[in-house]
Amino acid sequence: MDFLPIFLNISNRTCLVVGGGEVATRKIMLLLEAGAQVYVVSPKLDAALDEYLVHGRINHCAGYFQPEHLENIALVIAATNDRTVNQQVSEAARQRQIPVNVVDDPDLCTFIMPSIVDRSPLLIAISSGGQSPVLARLLRAQLEIMIPAAYARLAAIAGKFRQRVKQHFTHPEKRRIFWEKTLQGPLTEMVLAGKDQVAQDYLLQSLQHQKDEPPQGEVYLVGAGPGSPDLLTFRAMRLMQRADVVVYDRLVSPAILNLVRRDAARIYAGKERNRHTLKQESINQLLVRLAQEGKRVLRLKGGDPFIFGRGGEEIETLASYHIPFQVVPGITAASGVAAYAGIPLTHRDYAQSCIFVTGHLKNNTIDLDWPYLARPNQTIVIYMGLLGLPVLCQQLVAHGLPDTTPAAIIQQGTTQQQKIVIGTLNTLPRLAATANLTPPTLIIVGEVVRLHKTLAWFEPAEETAQADIIPLEPET
Repeated sequence: MDFLPIFLNISNRTCLVVGGGEVATRKIMLLLEAGAQVYVVSPKLDAALDEYLVHGRINHCAGYFQPEHLENIALVIAATNDRTVNQQVSEAARQRQIPVNVVDDPDLCTFIMPSIVDRSPLLIAISSGGQSPVLARLLRAQLEIMIPAAYARLAAIAGKFRQRVKQHFTHPEKRRIFWEKTLQGPLTEMVLAGKDQVAQDYLLQSLQHQKDEPPQGEVYLVGAGPGSPDLLTFRAMRLMQRADVVVYDRLVSPAILNLVRRDAARIYAGKERNRHTLKQESINQLLVRLAQEGKRVLRLKGGDPFIFGRGGEEIETLASYHIPFQVVPGITAASGVAAYAGIPLTHRDYAQSCIFVTGHLKNNTIDLDWPYLARPNQTIVIYMGLLGLPVLCQQLVAHGLPDTTPAAIIQQGTTQQQKIVIGTLNTLPRLAATANLTPPTLIIVGEVVRLHKTLAWFEPAEETAQADIIPLEPET
């Protein structure tokens, strides 16, 4: 985040605009809409600004900028076509700790002007940090379509009842839950239909029927998918915005964690080899305790919580304490990462079944049903197997798979840091070591790996590593 998004109260405060052309006019109009007293410094003014001056909407100094013009100024905008002048304005304002914006020159700004969706008192500001103003305007145009003008009246009605709701509920969490349910219910539809008085009567009745009692806690066990935030489900997104506290694991990417409600408390419960922040039993009891305190708890787990995620153990504990819970499946790493790597897990010509296993190494061994895994015409997907990769490959070969069997290991699949290393059971451990891979990784073994070269479609930002790609055998 290069700029802190804030909304500044400049009502009845004097703001300086240096420049009197078309660009300056647009900025002056925004300042006037926000209730500012506008002081313009420019040798001459556009016709539109002349009109503003005649009608007393602005004050004007017909001349060139001098640092003295910054006396008692709350905010400055430089909108001339002379960068030297703009730089002088910026430096003088910075010296006096006055917020300054230089149009189309982010390097000289201490704040930037966003694209605005105005549904006052509801305002939505969109910014690209000065990198792509056109993109920000395009997003604004989409939001203008999606957000009805009636939301201005909806926000005003909510504001009218805000103090009454605050007095009714002594528990802040209960207050927030009331507003969430109310604004997502019939009230909004009534306002959209122009029935504002009916909406206010409904809101009052809803409030009168609500008891002021501590909220009931619950737990949302949510799968965050393999890494890309684009793969979250709609239900996951909704619950991520409701939670009072989030308990998350190591495989939840920062991009996904940023989508959780901003003011939700965050508790890290990640597990790494030989380093567990919290033991599983402690996590189970933590969820119970938080829910018993009346919290809405988001238990956010990478992939799917029921596939090697120990989600079943967690909700068993919740059920034993009669804690309400919901489970939201996520896209497991096997399907998500394989799809982004262009490796189908089943294929009529290569594999008619697929098996998921974990590759945890314990005492330099892995306890798996090797004869079952080493059967032909199936795909083996191995979670958490990077450290044990040499043992995995050796055992599969020892139990009957050819050492030429195609195999792939994918690091941080579905994300812009995705890296793919492809080889065989014989070569993959060496290739993975050379590539300096780090968790999280997923290993795929089977003839379907041959299809990667043909079906790969995802192009991450960083160059994807590919080694010893096995060519497809010609069809017969």
